[in-house]
Amino acid sequence: MVLAGFLGSGKTTLLNHLLHHSGGSRIGAVVNDFGAIEIDAMAVAGALGDSTVSLGNGCLCCAVDASELDDYLERLTRPSARIDVIVVEASGLAEPQELVRMVLASENPRIVYGGLVEVVDAAEFDGTRQKHPEIDRHLALADLVVVNKVDRADDAERVLRTVRDLVDRAAVVPAAYGRVDPEFLFDRRPSEDRVGQLSFDDLHAHDDADHTDHAGHAGHLHAAYESLSFASEVPLSPRRLMEFLDSRPEGLYRIKGYVDFGAHDLRNRYAVHAVGPFLRFRPEPWADGPEPRGSAGERRTQLVLIGSGIDTTALGKELAACEEDTPHADEHSMWGVLRYVQEQNPEG
Repeated sequence: MVLAGFLGSGKTTLLNHLLHHSGGSRIGAVVNDFGAIEIDAMAVAGALGDSTVSLGNGCLCCAVDASELDDYLERLTRPSARIDVIVVEASGLAEPQELVRMVLASENPRIVYGGLVEVVDAAEFDGTRQKHPEIDRHLALADLVVVNKVDRADDAERVLRTVRDLVDRAAVVPAAYGRVDPEFLFDRRPSEDRVGQLSFDDLHAHDDADHTDHAGHAGHLHAAYESLSFASEVPLSPRRLMEFLDSRPEGLYRIKGYVDFGAHDLRNRYAVHAVGPFLRFRPEPWADGPEPRGSAGERRTQLVLIGSGIDTTALGKELAACEEDTPHADEHSMWGVLRYVQEQNPEG
């Protein structure tokens, strides 16, 4: 996930919030071109070109410039790091599309693009647009826009309307103090899943130090979003599902889960990951082998859709309409799905 926004918009506050409310997920925070970053249990000042700091909840923060990004992504995605989510925070004057391009161009099979999150200062929005007119272009590229500091804006509703007019199908979420529920951005693991500190031996030479665990810091999470859970024991039609995905409405930020295409591919279920316009399928062998065994309920489609301002009832009906009514093998119908399957090295 790439986190962007102009100086003072609240990117670091939002990152802080994610780190403190990760729910057991391990976050690798890659900070691009910064002088100082205010993260609890860490104080970094000056232009540091190569710095890795352990945070108390098992998270990691790296200070890098753009030329080092690919190297740090490779380090953070090693299995030994046990990192679940990587957040790349762009500098306040950076061109976010350059970082997005670098992430998408990565040949690292462990990296799945999590979208461009643009943070906007609602209180200073008009002045920022005058000083930095390129913000309109940044908003048009975003997958999610967090309109921060709505509690301090004179007319927050007007700012929200303006931002919604400038985005291209992106979800727009109001926030105060950068408080966005992490569930909107990534899957949180149970806090008891993997406790303890990371091992940084193969990441970066770093002296051991005691750090404060902020997992207990409580705070009310503010996020205006809706979610829909969809399950079906009837296989889905590849063509109908692709029509649904190609026409998904604005505000629908994430789609995740597994799809059963029935006779179109008896060997595999398909993991689906969509964020904004980005879409990827990954075939995974069924646990019961190429021919289904046991009850029909063992093979099913399970999807979760998350967005802001979406009509969950209508989306549920559209997904139900994707159920296959003429279940027979048709290799041509899978072509649309296979376009979004990325070749991966099974050895990682």
